[in-house]
Amino acid sequence: MKNFIITLVLAFATTTFYAQGAFDKFDGQDDVTSVIVNKKMFDLMSKVKVDASDKETQQYISLIKKLDYLKVFTTKNPKIEADMKASADKYIKTAGLEELMRVNDSGKNVKIMVKSGATDTQIKELLMFVDGAKNDETVLLSLTGNFDLNEISVLTDKMQLPGGTDLKKASKGKK
Repeated sequence: MKNFIITLVLAFATTTFYAQGAFDKFDGQDDVTSVIVNKKMFDLMSKVKVDASDKETQQYISLIKKLDYLKVFTTKNPKIEADMKASADKYIKTAGLEELMRVNDSGKNVKIMVKSGATDTQIKELLMFVDGAKNDETVLLSLTGNFDLNEISVLTDKMQLPGGTDLKKASKGKK
């Protein structure tokens, strides 16, 4: 029984570390814009004094307290786009993510995958891949924590994330 528990803990730990490192190769590459926010920064952001009457800001602060990592990588370089797509596809297969939503609009393909938590709307990890059409950017977004899918639109509004409109559609679609 003790060995089983140790194996289980190690399995969860390696999955978490893999999620953090699966896309790190894009950080610092030429032709890639990256935004990486870690737990420490989310903690600092949550301590900002807010107007108690501003409900949207209160929701935002409540959400960021639940987040661990946010990684966003964007590019228009076709070679890097192909590498991002291959990395995302590989990660989706190995991380046990399930499809939440897929959209194909004017050549732009959007995939939103999640690893669910305790309830249908509770999310441990959200991965969004936007395959840019023609001159649009390709976007790879990874968000980890323990949050409710319905709270995502607040985050995309406040942080003005690439692909935010696609995330908003997903959060409204699953209630």
